[in-house]
Amino acid sequence: MGIRINQNIMAMNAYRNLTQSEGSLSKSLERLSSGFRINRAADDAAGLVISEGLRSQVMGLKMATRNAQDGVSVVQTAEGALTETHSILQRMRELAVQAASTGSSDQPSRDAAQTEVVQLQKELDRIAATTKFGAQNLLDGTYGVTSGVVTGVGQASITTDATHNQFGINVGGGVRQVFLSSAVYAATNAGASALQTDINNKVTSALSGAGDNYNAVSATVKIVGGNLQVSFTTGVSGTTITLSNGLANDVLSTTATQKLGVANGATATASGTGGVFQVGSGVSVNDKINVNITAVDSLTLGVNTAAVDVSVAANSTSNLNLIDTAIQTVSTLRGTLGAFQNRFEHTIANLSVTTENLSASESRIRDTDMAAEMMSFTRAQILQQAGTAMLAQANAVPQTVLQLLK
Repeated sequence: MGIRINQNIMAMNAYRNLTQSEGSLSKSLERLSSGFRINRAADDAAGLVISEGLRSQVMGLKMATRNAQDGVSVVQTAEGALTETHSILQRMRELAVQAASTGSSDQPSRDAAQTEVVQLQKELDRIAATTKFGAQNLLDGTYGVTSGVVTGVGQASITTDATHNQFGINVGGGVRQVFLSSAVYAATNAGASALQTDINNKVTSALSGAGDNYNAVSATVKIVGGNLQVSFTTGVSGTTITLSNGLANDVLSTTATQKLGVANGATATASGTGGVFQVGSGVSVNDKINVNITAVDSLTLGVNTAAVDVSVAANSTSNLNLIDTAIQTVSTLRGTLGAFQNRFEHTIANLSVTTENLSASESRIRDTDMAAEMMSFTRAQILQQAGTAMLAQANAVPQTVLQLLK
């Protein structure tokens, strides 16, 4: 091999291996100190992309869990206030029953009962006006999304032909076509009920779907004065419904063949922003829960001063009927809120287990296996020490040339 002093190949080899060992030792120290296997994209480019996506989901789901917990708080607040509303209505009914007993209640006692009823009616209104969650009113009818409605009455009788049998529904995106049964249209005098049933079924089928705003739209079809009336309702804020034509066989054409009772291009946009809870990490309609709470003031419940007056003996039957209806209305609303609370609690449980599993998935990709990394660290540490020693030995080899020069 020979002895050379200009190029110390052994030292170069030892230095290269020492540099690699120091690099491995540095990475092990970084992973052990940070707890992450991936500290930069170069550590695992594909793993970084996947783990960042999982991290986004996890962070979104954690916030969605908090949103769902807020949902529980909202419905609990509203339902708690309705507990007192129920108590007030029960007291009003008790007074109405007392006043209805004309054999034992004279006019002054009925007037006294009415005085209390009036105060109870005012308290119903106060509860409805002041029950809030933050700055949002819960029981005055403004909480939730106000539905937008498109309604129109047909311009011709419902008798139609087999040619014009379809129209389009646009809900903030591509048009979905509604194809009506040719058999219904083939009849010269198609029955109103058959046509109504057909349109109801076909519109419902066209609007059904997942992951978009179509399944948040409902349609109602009925016969009004021999003409067909179609109403569309959307419960998603900002969603616009447009009926479209443009096809040769479209029933919405402006000619005499127009048989559907909705003007072409009529729109309905839902308004309101309250009541929408983001309970998922995405933008799908399935990642949201909409809570709408109807008003429970005395006028809406039908037990206001003009409707319920227990001082008038002749009103006893109507008073009881109105109060019973109001009690049933509040019972239904409380039941609905209870159902929402149960749904939110199931949502929270699902979000929690999903968050746990996704966190575990991210951890397997991104976090350091401390035991395995300690083995790598120990190996790199030993190689560094050995490399340093061998580099010193390799650097000493050319000094043997001095022995030849003596």
